[in-house]
Amino acid sequence: MPQLYFNQKRYADLPLHHGKVPIWLAQRMSILGGAIVESVILEYGRKELMQRLSDPLWFQALGCVLGMDWHSSGITTSVMGALKKAVNPRYNELGIYICGGRGKYSRQTPAELMSLGYRTGLNGNELVRSSRLTAKIDNTAIQDGFQIYLHSFIVSKEGEWTVVQQGLNDKNGMARRYHWNSTLMRSYINDPHTFIYGRNQGTILNLADSQADAARLGMLQIVKEEPEKVLPDIRKILMPMHHHLTAKDVDLKRLGSVLVLAYENQPQGFEDLLLLEGLGPRTLQSLALVSEVIHGAPIRFTDPARFSFAHGGKDGHPFPVPLKVYDKTIEVLQTSIDKAKLGDKDKSEALKNLHIMAESYEENFEPEEDAFEKFIEKERRESYKYGGKTVFGDAKKEDGQLRLF
Repeated sequence: MPQLYFNQKRYADLPLHHGKVPIWLAQRMSILGGAIVESVILEYGRKELMQRLSDPLWFQALGCVLGMDWHSSGITTSVMGALKKAVNPRYNELGIYICGGRGKYSRQTPAELMSLGYRTGLNGNELVRSSRLTAKIDNTAIQDGFQIYLHSFIVSKEGEWTVVQQGLNDKNGMARRYHWNSTLMRSYINDPHTFIYGRNQGTILNLADSQADAARLGMLQIVKEEPEKVLPDIRKILMPMHHHLTAKDVDLKRLGSVLVLAYENQPQGFEDLLLLEGLGPRTLQSLALVSEVIHGAPIRFTDPARFSFAHGGKDGHPFPVPLKVYDKTIEVLQTSIDKAKLGDKDKSEALKNLHIMAESYEENFEPEEDAFEKFIEKERRESYKYGGKTVFGDAKKEDGQLRLF
């Protein structure tokens, strides 16, 4: 079975967004998110899923393909909430359970883990210890100005765990997301992070560095001094503050190849080859991006904003959520899963081929200078055709212009 392992512990900085996810999107996020999780498990196994959830780039791409605002802090809460609702009732089938959440739900994590251990035979005490340590390290041992307010602890039936947690910086209104994975972690206090770097936000105290042995031993003295060493090798995604999506936020060759596949390259037998009869170009566009989230290699997620071109965003950036397309995507993906379980993998292989075909077009594809702006304009103009919707209302046609109320 092929493995697509991602790196160990990283974090992402995101602009703080307020407001709740509307019910029409939350329900779909849970269904599609659950189907993506199931697809990854069927194709690559639970270990691979846990590794992916610990990678901030893949996690951000997942949030975008589910229709969340492409760079907001709300992706963390909404995606974990949607997945928890989808996978927990199916633990016996999927072997994945999600504990914790935001605010008061994060404080329920120990009780949830102990209950899970009692029901399954997993070591609840050890899981609780890991949960508390990861939160303490990111909240206290690493003093970077962010206070943890969301803690999600994902456990597999094998006992492997992944942590996704988020902190808030009251001074600059940014949220920071931290990711952990148990099998790739060497030690809780000696370099639990692989890569962390980003804009300098001032001196930080990092007592989880392997070079901090002396600091940990002489902590009372060290905390009174200005630490000289800051992790230079921690990988960080610093999302831009602008809400609207720009061409520099995506890889235009990758995005363009998906559009070529969906709209231009439909040779004789194309639909028979893909076994996706009856689907129009717009749904193929979404399915190609969903396919990449399921089957793509780690290097494919360096521009997670690109995946918002599957189902837009709830605030209308880059365009309204096309509900008809979203529902068709869910239908096709769920059908492929159901058939694969029965031994018929034609449709699941067809979805994998979508990603492979789109990637094959990249080498010779050169985007036009204004292709990005034209594509967003087209999506907005035609949004009403696909049941476009935002938190502000339905997309409607009015004299050829898009109206979002």
